[in-house]
Amino acid sequence: MSIIQQHTSATLGDAWRTINIDALTEDSSVNFDTSTLHPPQPEITEADVRGLSGQVRQLLRGGDAEGALRGCLETPVYNGTDAAKDAHLQTLTEVLQSIKASDMTPLLKRIYESPGGSECLDVLMKYIYKGMAGSQGGRASKMAPQPTGGFSQVGGRPGASNEPASAGMSVMLSWHEKLVEVAGLGCIGRTMTDWRRV
Repeated sequence: MSIIQQHTSATLGDAWRTINIDALTEDSSVNFDTSTLHPPQPEITEADVRGLSGQVRQLLRGGDAEGALRGCLETPVYNGTDAAKDAHLQTLTEVLQSIKASDMTPLLKRIYESPGGSECLDVLMKYIYKGMAGSQGGRASKMAPQPTGGFSQVGGRPGASNEPASAGMSVMLSWHEKLVEVAGLGCIGRTMTDWRRV
């Protein structure tokens, strides 16, 4: 006779479900503060981002595209308002758009080979993904999709100009391709699994 046949619903209670097993395991998150796993991030205000943006634009005017890109990547906005995060993304997008396609790979290689370069390129990948999501989410994403028999009309209307969004996406895709060539596929994995969001 099996154990299932020996017990009836009257003898087998649900009391075993009320025991908190995690409290009995010393490595459980119940027994320590999980916030200690994530170091605190400094809060960056919108004024700080505007100041950094001014410095980055000054570097761009001086012809130091690598310094401008490093300036953006070394101070990512992890802890700040949405306005500060969007302003920083806008500054970084301006830097990426100002760099010629022929200069992308050598510039990324110099950053990658420098101290802390791998982390900088991981931050760049985060901003590239955020920029790709943002270029999808312009005017078009605020429109309500209309039923069209299985097709979505989230994109722009015929005859309407969608060039700024497509130009931004093109820049982000070009940088994504070059970044994967230099930093490898691990950059994508680290970006997707990092708990810090830009």
